[in-house]
Amino acid sequence: MGEVVGVLRKWQDDGAPMQLHPGDVGWFWRFGPEATAAAVRTWSRDGRILAVGLLDGPGLLRLTIAPDARRDGELARRLAEDVTAPERGVLGEGKAYVEAPVDALVQDALSEEGWSTDEPWTPLRRDLTGPVAEPGVRIEVTGPERAHVRAAVQRASFDGSTFTEERWRAMASGLPYADARCLVAYDEQGNAVAAVTVWSAGPGKPGLLEPMGVHREHRGHGYGRAVTVAAAAALRTMGSSSAVVCTPSSNAGAVATYMSAGFQRLPEVRDRRRDA
Repeated sequence: MGEVVGVLRKWQDDGAPMQLHPGDVGWFWRFGPEATAAAVRTWSRDGRILAVGLLDGPGLLRLTIAPDARRDGELARRLAEDVTAPERGVLGEGKAYVEAPVDALVQDALSEEGWSTDEPWTPLRRDLTGPVAEPGVRIEVTGPERAHVRAAVQRASFDGSTFTEERWRAMASGLPYADARCLVAYDEQGNAVAAVTVWSAGPGKPGLLEPMGVHREHRGHGYGRAVTVAAAAALRTMGSSSAVVCTPSSNAGAVATYMSAGFQRLPEVRDRRRDA
């Protein structure tokens, strides 16, 4: 896993399309190191990892490829074959999705295998070369003693969330969290109203927001914008060159929140989909 996280860090670049980030693996680490290792797939040639995939839920493979191998036809065909054939053990049978960089040949190879495209997602990016304004609310960096607060805001922000203090501790013990922070925003009455986790890929690399949520009882007051601004400031302090995030295009509120916090909307992307 150390090698996987290392290559994902290396592949991040401000000029690259949205792709699997070490923070995505870090967020999955809330399920523990064994589950995370079991969800990761790698493709290698001559001892060098060329592609990394994360099985991020039933039937979903989030895939990225080394920048100099994205136009490698042999690799693209092998990837498409591996995710299409159930006996290869990557995705199995039935409905499935593959997220991959838009500039990778595997997109064409999947299309040739009969994969269509799914609903659009909107990537957003904020440049961090300049200063970031104050968020306007109190922001607290979560440590072990306040993990229960961070977990509670997560559950109150996302229907069906199973995030707990124990899962926060599992996530925080993972390799990627060495370059991550959990931030919680508070209102004037001291209520925890929003939270975000930010993941650095190292100095001069884009950092990731994953996830960001606002407590369902405190929406409509600008707390999403505030905690997103705080996230950008934290990543800048850690040396990130930019902050990136991706959200379903149908979630117009989330897109508007990120844009209000200084993020620029990028061209939409779509997963590849195989119907059952």
